[in-house]
Amino acid sequence: MHHSKTLSVPALEQVYDALATAIDAAGPEKSELFLVKLALLNARAMGDAEVFGAQIQAALRDL
Repeated sequence: MHHSKTLSVPALEQVYDALATAIDAAGPEKSELFLVKLALLNARAMGDAEVFGAQIQAALRDL
């Protein structure tokens, strides 16, 4: 099941701002745990391990 729905640029900016705020709220000692929990929740919501794996690879590119 591949989701074809995409976010607009303004919606991506809103997501970025919410993510940055949440990372700050988690603090440096808990930000990694927060990001792992968020990734797992999103993988579950996505419902497709292969698509999630492709997203991991995309995120690793050009770090």
